[in-house]
Amino acid sequence: MEASKRRTYTSEQRAAVVADVAASGVRGAATKHGVPQSSVSRWASAAGVTRAEGARSAPASATKGEDTSTPREPAPSSSSVEATPVARAAATGGATQTETAAEVPAAKPVSRSRVAKVYTPSQKAEAVEYAAAHGVTAAAVKFAMTRFSIYDWQRQVKRAAAGQGPSPTTGPAPKDIEAARDREILEEYKQHPGLGPSQVVNQLRRKGIKIAVHTARRVMQDAGYRPPKVERDRHERRYEAVRPNHLWHLDFVQRFIGRVSTFSLILIDDCSRFVVGHGVDDAERADMVIKTFEEATARHGRPERVMHDKGSAFWSWRGISRFTDLLTEMGIDQVVAEHKEWNGKVEVFNANLHKELFDAHRFYDVAEMRRRLEVHLHWYNHGRTHHALGGLLVPADRYYGRAAEVLARIEAGGGRDVGDGVELRDRCLELFKVTSRGGVPEVWLLGQKLLGPPA
Repeated sequence: MEASKRRTYTSEQRAAVVADVAASGVRGAATKHGVPQSSVSRWASAAGVTRAEGARSAPASATKGEDTSTPREPAPSSSSVEATPVARAAATGGATQTETAAEVPAAKPVSRSRVAKVYTPSQKAEAVEYAAAHGVTAAAVKFAMTRFSIYDWQRQVKRAAAGQGPSPTTGPAPKDIEAARDREILEEYKQHPGLGPSQVVNQLRRKGIKIAVHTARRVMQDAGYRPPKVERDRHERRYEAVRPNHLWHLDFVQRFIGRVSTFSLILIDDCSRFVVGHGVDDAERADMVIKTFEEATARHGRPERVMHDKGSAFWSWRGISRFTDLLTEMGIDQVVAEHKEWNGKVEVFNANLHKELFDAHRFYDVAEMRRRLEVHLHWYNHGRTHHALGGLLVPADRYYGRAAEVLARIEAGGGRDVGDGVELRDRCLELFKVTSRGGVPEVWLLGQKLLGPPA
């Protein structure tokens, strides 16, 4: 059986049907025009026309002289008309397919939900006390609160009295909390003025204080902080050593102290960014490099390889330098950085050293600079969080193999006493070990294999 063809009605046709509703009623108008009664009833309701109101309620489009004797097509079934989009448009006073989009009535604006209010503990206490004396409804009207909030505060007060939770009517006000937060930020910033907002946030996170970076930046800018202008060259090739003492970087930092030029030698571990040694001299001399390197290996063990630029204290263009002879004697591979990006970790450290130490303090002589440099490097190793280590770890955490313990303690809410239980005095480097791999013994000394099959 063929499906019945759906009819559409123009606005003039609907207006003629609605005009007859006022005189003949819904049934009479439907019979006269051959339209289902349900459709006529919806059109009349949308237009506000009933039989008792008369023709005065008919739409203005049903004017005198309109021809309503136009022959109609056979009326389709009621279900087919009701299911059409035209019928739905007629029920809501909308437009048909022949009308333009401009005639479609505009949708009502969507109301936005109200923002919840935040009340201080003193305001909650006042509302609860007034509700106990005059009733919850009176308290809600007086303080412009909801009754449900007051009921909830009353339940919390009863549970707090029974020792089952905190009371909503006690505690610091939001302004006091914000003031304490700002003091923490400014205290960390004034103690280490070379740190940026993200670094300050990481320092506080390690202490168990969570603060947003934009909040720290706003507070620091109000205190006079201005972000430094740093030019960075983007490069995609990155690498990192797989274990401590796998690779050390060496480089000099030049700085004028008054009229005296100083050169600070920095030895940094690639895996952990731990500064294993440093020295200060008035020039780049091989004697100072050899002395500093020997002291570092005696304290932290022998590295597997070292990387440096082609400075005169490290490298000789003619023959073999004294530092190269030392590395050959100790069995350490020497890698010369052809590009500055290869030695990038120590280059970045040098830039931060200028920003956090040399630019933040004024030195009166070289002796004071030496003292401050040693204190700063100790704080860098054991107290300064590093972005490359996840933002929560300091270089000593990875170098001494306590990273997992520190992270677990921070996640457990250890707070400011992160060092408790994982102090460095209880840690030691494994300078000598004997292992067996596949039944073949291996002897290691200061990171170098002395006995065993080749790798």
